[in-house]
Amino acid sequence: MNKDLIAIFEYLEREKGIKREIVINAISDSLRAAARKSVKGLGEKVSVEIHPKTGEIEVFTQKKIVDKVENASEEISLEEARTMEPECQVGQWLEIAITPQDFGRIAAQAARQVITQKLKGAERDVIYEEYRHRVGELISGTIKRFIRGRTIVVDLGKVEAILPERNYPRLERYNVGEKVQALLLEVQDTDIGGAEVILTRSHPEFVEQLFIQEVPELHDKTVVIEKIVRDPGYRTKLAVRSFDPKVDPVGTCVGVRGTRIKNIIRELNNEKIDVVPFNEDPIQLLQNLLAPAEVKKLKEYNDRFWMVVLDEDYPTVIGKKGMNARLIGQMLAKEIDVQKLSEYQKLLTIQMAELGESPEPALDEKLKIEGVSSLINESLISAGFDTLRKVAQAAPTAITEVPGANYYDLAAKILDQTRNKKG
Repeated sequence: MNKDLIAIFEYLEREKGIKREIVINAISDSLRAAARKSVKGLGEKVSVEIHPKTGEIEVFTQKKIVDKVENASEEISLEEARTMEPECQVGQWLEIAITPQDFGRIAAQAARQVITQKLKGAERDVIYEEYRHRVGELISGTIKRFIRGRTIVVDLGKVEAILPERNYPRLERYNVGEKVQALLLEVQDTDIGGAEVILTRSHPEFVEQLFIQEVPELHDKTVVIEKIVRDPGYRTKLAVRSFDPKVDPVGTCVGVRGTRIKNIIRELNNEKIDVVPFNEDPIQLLQNLLAPAEVKKLKEYNDRFWMVVLDEDYPTVIGKKGMNARLIGQMLAKEIDVQKLSEYQKLLTIQMAELGESPEPALDEKLKIEGVSSLINESLISAGFDTLRKVAQAAPTAITEVPGANYYDLAAKILDQTRNKKG
């Protein structure tokens, strides 16, 4: 019994998770190459058999039976062949067992490098087999060391994973020996022939999996996360939907007194999380995302939303360095333009004054503001504002004194009306 080989088989199976047959195939290939180098007169048809339980090694070569030998490494005479196999005939192949005298030390040295390469490949295959189907799952490990600055090597047990600096929030700090939870992002080949397990804590799906782990209704699909966007370390927004009318999707994700979401926020080092009800209508979804901020005016274009909000709501809607508006835009796949109500009203007043100075004859026709009730039109005329020009030249306070009239609403409608006629 070859105890050394048996020990290798058991170690690699136990510690590396590499099946015995994979190891045997790797060693057989390397010993085949070593046999060709260490034994003279061997042809290409060399085979090595290793017994999986005893570790015994047998080396065979095949030679063609001929009348006259011209290539000793490939051929054997009929006379010599019949000393081993009496019934053989010319033209047949004969398998010959060989016992190289110096196959021990020399063969081992020649095989060492090939075995190492083969086992690396086998270990890579094991990594792929075990981890590739777990892509998208949460996985835990221990921080082992740092490489290339802030890239983290995480010990997962059988293998080491990589948590690149770009894959976790800039504000997060870790220490060697600390436990860390992350999302298994991918398993990829390396330039040196191995494989790497790549982790992430910055991907939006990491937060999604934390919610699925924490909220049973997400796991059984009673509630689903329809959309999720994130600025790692600062804020995450997710829109959720319930397929059971009795289940509130937002309340389910937040939990009683916020117990569920607090656990997730703690894992994310106090990152802010906004959970809103999903809606197929982008305008309604936008309003859900903006609540409780009040939208005073809203227009939807092909690639953007333009809105006016109260001055006190503006900082909240925009967020720090425009982050909140940017995340809302990502959620809706549109650009977001936000304007303060005071600035919007000031702009309307300026545009109305410019309109009042315009030489357009239509401005002096009898007043008719499109989109406004006939009662308000008649009230304006009765108050002396019987043309668009007179309304445009009036002070906002004078128009507001007319019952039912709102200067800025009227101004927006008048400006749209005149632009449409020009267009």
